[in-house]
Amino acid sequence: MSTNTAPNHHPAPEAEESRLPLWQVVAALLDSESPQDALAYLAEMAAPDVAEVLAQLKRDDRQQLIGLYGDQLDPEVLAELDDTIRDEVLEHLTPRQVADAVVQLESDDALAVIEDLDEEEQQQVLAALPAYERIILQESLNFPEDSAGRLMRREVMPMPEHWTIGQARLALQSWDEMPDQFYEIVVVNPSHHPIGILPLAQLLKSKPSKQLREVMEEEFHPIPVLQDQEEVAQTFRRYSLVSAPVVDSDNRLVGTITVDDVVHVLQAEATEDVLRLASAGESIWGAGLINTARPRFIWLTINLATAVLASWVISLFEQTLQKVIALAVLMPIVAGMGGNAGTQTLAVAVRGLATRLLGSGSQGRFVAKELLVALINGIMLGGMIGLFSGLWYQNITLGIVMGSAMLVNLVAASLAGTLIPLGLARVKIDPAISSGVFVTTVTDVVGFMSFLGFATLALKWLA
Repeated sequence: MSTNTAPNHHPAPEAEESRLPLWQVVAALLDSESPQDALAYLAEMAAPDVAEVLAQLKRDDRQQLIGLYGDQLDPEVLAELDDTIRDEVLEHLTPRQVADAVVQLESDDALAVIEDLDEEEQQQVLAALPAYERIILQESLNFPEDSAGRLMRREVMPMPEHWTIGQARLALQSWDEMPDQFYEIVVVNPSHHPIGILPLAQLLKSKPSKQLREVMEEEFHPIPVLQDQEEVAQTFRRYSLVSAPVVDSDNRLVGTITVDDVVHVLQAEATEDVLRLASAGESIWGAGLINTARPRFIWLTINLATAVLASWVISLFEQTLQKVIALAVLMPIVAGMGGNAGTQTLAVAVRGLATRLLGSGSQGRFVAKELLVALINGIMLGGMIGLFSGLWYQNITLGIVMGSAMLVNLVAASLAGTLIPLGLARVKIDPAISSGVFVTTVTDVVGFMSFLGFATLALKWLA
Protein backbone atom coordinates (compact mmCIF):
# COMPACT_ATOMS: atom_id res chain seq x y z
CA MET A 1 0.00 0.00 0.00
CA SER A 2 1.33 3.39 -0.88
CA THR A 3 1.38 6.37 1.44
CA ASN A 4 -0.11 9.81 0.98
CA THR A 5 1.70 12.04 3.45
CA ALA A 6 0.52 15.60 4.02
CA PRO A 7 3.21 18.28 3.72
CA ASN A 8 4.63 19.50 7.01
CA HIS A 9 4.02 23.25 6.62
CA HIS A 10 4.09 25.89 9.33
CA PRO A 11 0.72 27.20 10.54
CA ALA A 12 -0.81 29.90 8.40
CA PRO A 13 0.17 33.47 9.24
CA GLU A 14 -3.39 34.25 10.34
CA ALA A 15 -3.05 31.80 13.25
CA GLU A 16 0.19 33.37 14.43
CA GLU A 17 -1.27 36.86 14.24
CA SER A 18 -4.47 35.97 16.04
CA ARG A 19 -2.65 34.08 18.80
CA LEU A 20 -5.65 31.77 18.93
CA PRO A 21 -5.46 27.98 19.15
CA LEU A 22 -5.73 26.37 15.72
CA TRP A 23 -9.15 24.87 16.39
CA GLN A 24 -10.57 28.27 17.37
CA VAL A 25 -9.30 29.76 14.11
CA VAL A 26 -10.99 26.94 12.19
CA ALA A 27 -14.20 27.36 14.21
CA ALA A 28 -14.23 31.09 13.36
CA LEU A 29 -13.73 30.32 9.66
CA LEU A 30 -16.57 27.78 9.73
CA ASP A 31 -18.81 30.44 11.26
CA SER A 32 -17.86 33.00 8.62
CA GLU A 33 -19.54 33.75 5.30
CA SER A 34 -16.97 31.55 3.53
CA PRO A 35 -16.67 28.30 5.54
CA GLN A 36 -14.72 26.79 2.63
CA ASP A 37 -11.81 28.93 3.81
CA ALA A 38 -11.43 26.47 6.68
CA LEU A 39 -10.41 23.76 4.19
CA ALA A 40 -7.83 26.05 2.57
CA TYR A 41 -6.45 26.87 6.00
CA LEU A 42 -6.22 23.22 7.04
CA ALA A 43 -4.60 22.28 3.72
CA GLU A 44 -1.41 23.93 4.98
CA MET A 45 -1.24 21.66 8.04
CA ALA A 46 0.26 18.22 8.61
CA ALA A 47 -2.11 15.30 9.19
CA PRO A 48 -1.58 15.11 13.01
CA ASP A 49 -2.45 18.82 13.33
CA VAL A 50 -5.65 18.40 11.31
CA ALA A 51 -6.59 15.41 13.47
CA GLU A 52 -6.05 17.47 16.63
CA VAL A 53 -8.23 20.28 15.27
CA LEU A 54 -11.03 17.82 14.52
CA ALA A 55 -10.79 16.42 18.05
CA GLN A 56 -10.90 19.87 19.66
CA LEU A 57 -13.84 21.28 17.68
CA LYS A 58 -17.35 21.26 19.09
CA ARG A 59 -19.44 18.44 17.69
CA ASP A 60 -21.55 20.70 15.43
CA ASP A 61 -18.45 22.41 14.00
CA ARG A 62 -16.77 19.07 13.51
CA GLN A 63 -19.80 17.71 11.66
CA GLN A 64 -19.82 20.79 9.43
CA LEU A 65 -16.12 20.42 8.66
CA ILE A 66 -16.47 16.71 7.90
CA GLY A 67 -19.32 17.56 5.53
CA LEU A 68 -17.14 20.12 3.76
CA TYR A 69 -14.36 17.60 3.32
CA GLY A 70 -16.57 14.87 1.94
CA ASP A 71 -14.27 12.17 0.58
CA GLN A 72 -11.37 14.62 0.15
CA LEU A 73 -10.02 14.25 3.69
CA ASP A 74 -6.36 13.18 3.66
CA PRO A 75 -6.28 9.44 4.52
CA GLU A 76 -3.35 10.13 6.86
CA VAL A 77 -5.72 12.20 9.00
CA LEU A 78 -7.98 9.16 9.42
CA ALA A 79 -5.04 7.19 10.77
CA GLU A 80 -4.24 9.94 13.31
CA LEU A 81 -7.76 10.36 14.71
CA ASP A 82 -9.03 9.07 18.02
CA ASP A 83 -11.32 6.06 17.49
CA THR A 84 -14.49 7.92 18.47
CA ILE A 85 -13.79 10.89 16.19
CA ARG A 86 -12.79 8.58 13.36
CA ASP A 87 -16.15 6.83 13.62
CA GLU A 88 -17.87 10.19 13.10
CA VAL A 89 -15.84 10.79 9.94
CA LEU A 90 -16.43 7.30 8.56
CA GLU A 91 -20.20 7.69 9.01
CA HIS A 92 -20.08 10.30 6.21
CA LEU A 93 -18.24 8.01 3.79
CA THR A 94 -19.46 5.12 1.67
CA PRO A 95 -17.60 1.79 1.80
CA ARG A 96 -16.07 2.60 -1.61
CA GLN A 97 -14.79 5.96 -0.33
CA VAL A 98 -13.34 4.30 2.79
CA ALA A 99 -11.66 1.70 0.61
CA ASP A 100 -10.18 4.42 -1.63
CA ALA A 101 -8.72 6.06 1.48
CA VAL A 102 -7.48 2.82 3.03
CA VAL A 103 -5.58 1.76 -0.08
CA GLN A 104 -3.41 4.88 0.25
CA LEU A 105 -2.28 3.96 3.77
CA GLU A 106 0.35 1.57 5.04
CA SER A 107 -1.11 -1.73 6.21
CA ASP A 108 -0.93 -0.99 9.96
CA ASP A 109 -2.67 2.37 9.54
CA ALA A 110 -5.21 0.88 7.14
CA LEU A 111 -6.03 -1.79 9.71
CA ALA A 112 -6.50 0.85 12.43
CA VAL A 113 -9.08 2.59 10.25
CA ILE A 114 -11.27 -0.44 9.55
CA GLU A 115 -10.82 -2.71 12.56
CA ASP A 116 -13.45 -0.92 14.67
CA LEU A 117 -16.13 -0.90 11.96
CA ASP A 118 -19.04 -3.27 12.52
CA GLU A 119 -18.70 -6.56 10.68
CA GLU A 120 -21.08 -5.69 7.84
CA GLU A 121 -19.37 -2.36 7.06
CA GLN A 122 -15.97 -3.99 7.39
CA GLN A 123 -16.85 -6.64 4.83
CA GLN A 124 -18.20 -4.00 2.45
CA VAL A 125 -14.94 -2.02 2.67
CA LEU A 126 -12.83 -5.16 2.20
CA ALA A 127 -14.89 -6.17 -0.83
CA ALA A 128 -14.16 -2.78 -2.43
CA LEU A 129 -10.40 -3.17 -2.02
CA PRO A 130 -8.00 -4.62 -4.62
CA ALA A 131 -7.27 -8.30 -4.02
CA TYR A 132 -3.75 -7.86 -2.59
CA GLU A 133 -4.76 -5.24 0.00
CA ARG A 134 -7.89 -7.21 0.87
CA ILE A 135 -5.92 -10.40 1.60
CA ILE A 136 -3.39 -8.56 3.76
CA LEU A 137 -6.06 -6.84 5.85
CA GLN A 138 -8.16 -9.98 6.23
CA GLU A 139 -5.12 -11.87 7.50
CA SER A 140 -4.34 -9.08 9.97
CA LEU A 141 -7.94 -8.99 11.23
CA ASN A 142 -7.66 -12.67 12.09
CA PHE A 143 -5.01 -11.93 14.70
CA PRO A 144 -6.18 -11.22 18.27
CA GLU A 145 -6.85 -7.61 19.18
CA ASP A 146 -3.87 -5.91 20.88
CA SER A 147 -1.47 -8.52 19.48
CA ALA A 148 1.70 -7.92 17.48
CA GLY A 149 -0.17 -9.15 14.41
CA ARG A 150 -2.55 -6.18 14.64
CA LEU A 151 0.33 -3.78 15.30
CA MET A 152 2.77 -4.80 12.57
CA ARG A 153 3.04 -3.46 9.06
CA ARG A 154 3.19 -5.96 6.22
CA GLU A 155 5.30 -3.78 3.89
CA VAL A 156 8.59 -5.58 4.45
CA MET A 157 11.15 -6.71 1.89
CA PRO A 158 13.07 -9.73 3.17
CA MET A 159 16.44 -10.23 1.47
CA PRO A 160 18.17 -13.59 0.98
CA GLU A 161 21.40 -14.08 2.89
CA HIS A 162 23.37 -14.79 -0.30
CA TRP A 163 22.53 -11.43 -1.89
CA THR A 164 25.26 -8.85 -2.17
CA ILE A 165 25.10 -5.30 -0.86
CA GLY A 166 24.86 -4.12 -4.47
CA GLN A 167 21.85 -6.34 -5.15
CA ALA A 168 20.17 -5.13 -1.96
CA ARG A 169 20.60 -1.48 -2.96
CA LEU A 170 19.14 -2.10 -6.40
CA ALA A 171 16.18 -3.94 -4.86
CA LEU A 172 15.42 -1.01 -2.58
CA GLN A 173 15.53 1.42 -5.49
CA SER A 174 12.88 -0.60 -7.33
CA TRP A 175 10.65 -1.20 -4.27
CA ASP A 176 7.27 0.35 -5.10
CA GLU A 177 5.72 -0.32 -1.69
CA MET A 178 8.52 1.17 0.42
CA PRO A 179 7.11 2.46 3.76
CA ASP A 180 7.68 5.99 5.00
CA GLN A 181 9.90 4.86 7.82
CA PHE A 182 12.09 1.80 8.07
CA TYR A 183 15.49 1.37 9.61
CA GLU A 184 16.71 -2.15 8.94
CA ILE A 185 16.72 -4.86 6.30
CA VAL A 186 15.61 -8.30 7.47
CA VAL A 187 17.90 -11.05 6.16
CA VAL A 188 16.26 -14.47 5.71
CA ASN A 189 17.34 -18.02 4.88
CA PRO A 190 15.72 -20.17 2.14
CA SER A 191 12.95 -21.16 4.60
CA HIS A 192 12.02 -17.48 5.01
CA HIS A 193 13.24 -17.50 8.62
CA PRO A 194 14.93 -14.29 9.81
CA ILE A 195 18.60 -14.91 10.56
CA GLY A 196 19.84 -11.36 10.97
CA ILE A 197 19.20 -7.68 10.42
CA LEU A 198 21.11 -5.12 8.41
CA PRO A 199 20.84 -1.47 9.55
CA LEU A 200 20.54 0.98 6.66
CA ALA A 201 23.76 2.70 7.77
CA GLN A 202 25.62 -0.59 7.38
CA LEU A 203 23.99 -1.12 3.97
CA LEU A 204 25.24 2.25 2.77
CA LYS A 205 28.82 1.95 3.98
CA SER A 206 29.51 -1.70 3.08
CA LYS A 207 31.24 -2.69 -0.16
CA PRO A 208 28.82 -3.68 -2.97
CA SER A 209 30.52 -7.07 -3.37
CA LYS A 210 29.97 -8.14 0.23
CA GLN A 211 27.23 -10.69 0.87
CA LEU A 212 24.50 -9.79 3.37
CA ARG A 213 25.40 -12.71 5.63
CA GLU A 214 28.89 -11.25 6.02
CA VAL A 215 27.80 -7.83 7.30
CA MET A 216 24.43 -8.50 8.98
CA GLU A 217 23.91 -8.37 12.74
CA GLU A 218 23.09 -11.86 14.00
CA GLU A 219 21.82 -10.65 17.37
CA PHE A 220 18.23 -9.41 16.99
CA HIS A 221 14.88 -9.77 18.72
CA PRO A 222 12.05 -11.28 16.64
CA ILE A 223 8.52 -10.67 17.92
CA PRO A 224 5.98 -13.56 17.92
CA VAL A 225 2.93 -12.52 15.93
CA LEU A 226 0.56 -13.41 18.80
CA GLN A 227 2.53 -11.56 21.49
CA ASP A 228 0.53 -8.95 23.42
CA GLN A 229 1.31 -5.39 22.41
CA GLU A 230 2.30 -4.47 25.98
CA GLU A 231 4.97 -7.18 25.90
CA VAL A 232 6.08 -5.88 22.49
CA ALA A 233 6.51 -2.43 23.98
CA GLN A 234 8.52 -3.85 26.88
CA THR A 235 10.82 -5.68 24.46
CA PHE A 236 11.46 -2.45 22.58
CA ARG A 237 12.16 -0.64 25.85
CA ARG A 238 14.40 -3.35 27.26
CA TYR A 239 16.62 -3.63 24.19
CA SER A 240 16.32 -0.02 22.94
CA LEU A 241 14.98 -1.20 19.57
CA VAL A 242 13.92 0.99 16.68
CA SER A 243 12.37 -1.91 14.75
CA ALA A 244 11.93 -5.65 14.98
CA PRO A 245 10.81 -8.43 12.63
CA VAL A 246 7.57 -10.27 13.41
CA VAL A 247 7.44 -14.04 12.96
CA ASP A 248 4.63 -16.62 12.89
CA SER A 249 4.50 -19.91 14.82
CA ASP A 250 6.86 -21.51 12.26
CA ASN A 251 9.37 -18.65 12.68
CA ARG A 252 8.64 -17.30 9.19
CA LEU A 253 8.82 -13.55 8.65
CA VAL A 254 5.36 -11.99 8.36
CA GLY A 255 5.93 -8.29 9.06
CA THR A 256 7.81 -5.70 11.04
CA ILE A 257 7.11 -3.32 13.93
CA THR A 258 8.80 0.07 14.23
CA VAL A 259 9.28 2.32 17.22
CA ASP A 260 6.62 4.83 16.10
CA ASP A 261 4.02 2.06 16.39
CA VAL A 262 5.28 1.24 19.89
CA VAL A 263 5.04 4.89 20.98
CA HIS A 264 1.32 4.80 20.18
CA VAL A 265 0.96 1.60 22.21
CA LEU A 266 2.74 3.08 25.22
CA GLN A 267 0.55 6.18 25.06
CA ALA A 268 -2.64 4.15 24.74
CA GLU A 269 -1.70 1.73 27.54
CA ALA A 270 -0.64 4.54 29.88
CA THR A 271 -3.90 6.40 29.25
CA GLU A 272 -5.90 3.23 29.79
CA ASP A 273 -4.13 2.45 33.07
CA VAL A 274 -4.59 5.98 34.42
CA LEU A 275 -8.31 6.00 33.56
CA ARG A 276 -8.84 2.54 34.99
CA LEU A 277 -6.96 3.43 38.15
CA ALA A 278 -9.42 6.30 38.61
CA SER A 279 -12.36 4.05 37.54
CA ALA A 280 -13.19 6.68 34.91
CA GLY A 281 -13.75 4.39 31.93
CA GLU A 282 -11.51 4.01 28.92
CA SER A 283 -12.22 7.08 26.81
CA ILE A 284 -11.82 10.79 27.45
CA TRP A 285 -12.67 12.57 24.20
CA GLY A 286 -15.64 12.15 21.95
CA ALA A 287 -17.59 9.51 23.88
CA GLY A 288 -21.30 10.06 24.36
CA LEU A 289 -22.85 10.99 27.69
CA ILE A 290 -24.19 7.50 28.45
CA ASN A 291 -20.96 5.74 27.51
CA THR A 292 -18.99 8.18 29.65
CA ALA A 293 -21.34 8.01 32.63
CA ARG A 294 -21.93 4.23 32.72
CA PRO A 295 -18.50 2.99 33.93
CA ARG A 296 -18.20 5.85 36.39
CA PHE A 297 -21.67 5.16 37.79
CA ILE A 298 -20.80 1.50 38.39
CA TRP A 299 -17.68 2.27 40.38
CA LEU A 300 -19.23 5.24 42.17
CA THR A 301 -22.02 2.89 43.28
CA ILE A 302 -19.42 0.51 44.70
CA ASN A 303 -17.74 3.48 46.37
CA LEU A 304 -21.09 4.45 47.87
CA ALA A 305 -21.44 0.98 49.35
CA THR A 306 -17.97 1.16 50.89
CA ALA A 307 -18.76 4.64 52.27
CA VAL A 308 -21.84 3.16 53.97
CA LEU A 309 -19.58 0.47 55.45
CA ALA A 310 -17.25 3.16 56.84
CA SER A 311 -20.26 5.03 58.27
CA TRP A 312 -21.43 1.83 59.95
CA VAL A 313 -18.02 1.48 61.60
CA ILE A 314 -18.37 5.05 62.92
CA SER A 315 -21.85 4.26 64.26
CA LEU A 316 -20.35 1.52 66.45
CA PHE A 317 -18.57 4.24 68.41
CA GLU A 318 -21.46 6.68 68.65
CA GLN A 319 -21.26 6.89 72.45
CA THR A 320 -17.54 7.66 72.32
CA LEU A 321 -18.15 10.47 69.81
CA GLN A 322 -20.85 11.95 72.06
CA LYS A 323 -18.44 12.08 74.97
CA VAL A 324 -15.55 13.69 73.09
CA ILE A 325 -16.73 16.05 70.33
CA ALA A 326 -13.11 16.69 69.28
CA LEU A 327 -13.00 13.16 67.84
CA ALA A 328 -15.48 14.13 65.12
CA VAL A 329 -13.26 17.06 64.16
CA LEU A 330 -10.02 15.05 63.99
CA MET A 331 -11.37 11.76 62.61
CA PRO A 332 -11.37 12.71 58.89
CA ILE A 333 -7.65 13.55 59.07
CA VAL A 334 -6.71 9.94 59.82
CA ALA A 335 -8.86 8.46 57.06
CA GLY A 336 -7.83 11.12 54.54
CA MET A 337 -4.10 10.66 55.16
CA GLY A 338 -4.50 6.89 54.90
CA GLY A 339 -6.31 7.25 51.58
CA ASN A 340 -3.58 9.46 50.16
CA ALA A 341 -0.81 7.13 51.33
CA GLY A 342 -2.64 4.11 49.91
CA THR A 343 -3.09 5.84 46.56
CA GLN A 344 0.64 6.64 46.39
CA THR A 345 1.62 3.03 47.07
CA LEU A 346 -1.08 1.71 44.73
CA ALA A 347 0.15 3.89 41.86
CA VAL A 348 3.70 2.54 42.25
CA ALA A 349 2.45 -1.05 42.42
CA VAL A 350 0.15 -0.82 39.39
CA ARG A 351 2.85 0.90 37.34
CA GLY A 352 5.38 -1.77 38.32
CA LEU A 353 3.00 -4.55 37.29
CA ALA A 354 2.12 -2.80 34.02
CA THR A 355 5.78 -2.36 33.04
CA ARG A 356 6.75 -5.89 34.17
CA LEU A 357 9.31 -4.38 36.55
CA LEU A 358 7.48 -5.85 39.53
CA GLY A 359 7.95 -9.56 38.89
CA SER A 360 7.50 -12.50 41.25
CA GLY A 361 11.12 -12.28 42.38
CA SER A 362 10.90 -8.66 43.48
CA GLN A 363 7.42 -8.54 45.02
CA GLY A 364 8.56 -9.49 48.53
CA ARG A 365 11.24 -6.81 48.54
CA PHE A 366 8.73 -4.27 47.23
CA VAL A 367 6.20 -5.00 49.98
CA ALA A 368 8.92 -4.86 52.66
CA LYS A 369 10.27 -1.56 51.36
CA GLU A 370 6.84 0.07 51.19
CA LEU A 371 6.08 -1.18 54.70
CA LEU A 372 9.27 0.42 56.05
CA VAL A 373 8.43 3.66 54.22
CA ALA A 374 4.99 3.60 55.85
CA LEU A 375 6.50 3.03 59.29
CA ILE A 376 8.87 5.98 58.86
CA ASN A 377 6.13 8.28 57.59
CA GLY A 378 3.69 6.98 60.20
CA ILE A 379 6.03 7.70 63.08
CA MET A 380 6.91 11.18 61.79
CA LEU A 381 3.42 12.24 60.72
CA GLY A 382 1.81 10.56 63.72
CA GLY A 383 4.14 12.44 66.01
CA MET A 384 3.38 15.73 64.26
CA ILE A 385 -0.41 15.38 64.28
CA GLY A 386 -0.36 13.94 67.81
CA LEU A 387 1.58 16.94 69.12
CA PHE A 388 -0.69 19.33 67.24
CA SER A 389 -3.88 17.67 68.52
CA GLY A 390 -2.63 17.53 72.08
CA LEU A 391 -1.73 21.21 72.10
CA TRP A 392 -4.92 22.24 70.28
CA TYR A 393 -7.26 20.55 72.75
CA GLN A 394 -4.90 20.66 75.75
CA ASN A 395 -5.28 16.89 76.01
CA ILE A 396 -2.18 14.69 75.83
CA THR A 397 -4.29 11.51 75.74
CA LEU A 398 -6.08 12.74 72.62
CA GLY A 399 -2.71 13.47 71.02
CA ILE A 400 -1.48 9.93 71.74
CA VAL A 401 -4.71 8.47 70.29
CA MET A 402 -4.38 10.60 67.17
CA GLY A 403 -0.71 9.76 66.58
CA SER A 404 -1.24 6.02 67.17
CA ALA A 405 -4.20 5.89 64.79
CA MET A 406 -2.20 7.72 62.12
CA LEU A 407 0.65 5.20 62.39
CA VAL A 408 -1.70 2.22 62.21
CA ASN A 409 -3.61 3.56 59.21
CA LEU A 410 -0.50 4.46 57.19
CA VAL A 411 0.82 0.93 57.72
CA ALA A 412 -2.58 -0.49 56.70
CA ALA A 413 -2.58 1.77 53.63
CA SER A 414 0.85 0.48 52.63
CA LEU A 415 -0.18 -3.14 52.98
CA ALA A 416 -3.43 -2.55 51.09
CA GLY A 417 -1.70 -0.56 48.35
CA THR A 418 0.77 -3.38 47.73
CA LEU A 419 -1.00 -6.64 48.55
CA ILE A 420 -4.35 -5.85 46.88
CA PRO A 421 -2.98 -5.14 43.36
CA LEU A 422 -0.50 -8.02 43.66
CA GLY A 423 -3.31 -10.36 44.71
CA LEU A 424 -5.61 -9.21 41.91
CA ALA A 425 -2.82 -9.65 39.35
CA ARG A 426 -2.20 -13.17 40.62
CA VAL A 427 -5.83 -14.18 39.97
CA LYS A 428 -5.72 -12.54 36.52
CA ILE A 429 -7.82 -9.47 37.40
CA ASP A 430 -6.51 -6.15 36.10
CA PRO A 431 -5.35 -4.33 39.28
CA ALA A 432 -5.74 -0.95 37.58
CA ILE A 433 -9.52 -1.41 37.38
CA SER A 434 -10.57 -2.31 40.91
CA SER A 435 -7.68 -1.80 43.33
CA GLY A 436 -8.56 1.80 44.18
CA VAL A 437 -11.99 0.96 45.61
CA PHE A 438 -10.59 -1.77 47.86
CA VAL A 439 -7.66 0.32 49.06
CA THR A 440 -9.95 3.25 49.91
CA THR A 441 -12.26 0.91 51.83
CA VAL A 442 -9.38 -0.47 53.87
CA THR A 443 -7.97 2.94 54.75
CA ASP A 444 -11.39 4.35 55.69
CA VAL A 445 -12.42 1.38 57.82
CA VAL A 446 -9.03 0.92 59.48
CA GLY A 447 -8.64 4.67 59.99
CA PHE A 448 -11.99 5.08 61.72
CA MET A 449 -11.70 1.79 63.60
CA SER A 450 -8.22 2.50 64.95
CA PHE A 451 -8.90 6.12 65.88
CA LEU A 452 -12.24 5.53 67.56
CA GLY A 453 -11.10 2.23 69.03
CA PHE A 454 -8.06 3.79 70.66
CA ALA A 455 -10.24 6.65 71.88
CA THR A 456 -12.74 4.21 73.44
CA LEU A 457 -9.95 2.32 75.19
CA ALA A 458 -8.50 5.59 76.45
CA LEU A 459 -11.85 6.66 77.89
CA LYS A 460 -12.26 3.32 79.69
CA TRP A 461 -8.70 3.54 81.02
CA LEU A 462 -9.27 7.06 82.31
CA ALA A 463 -12.70 6.26 83.76
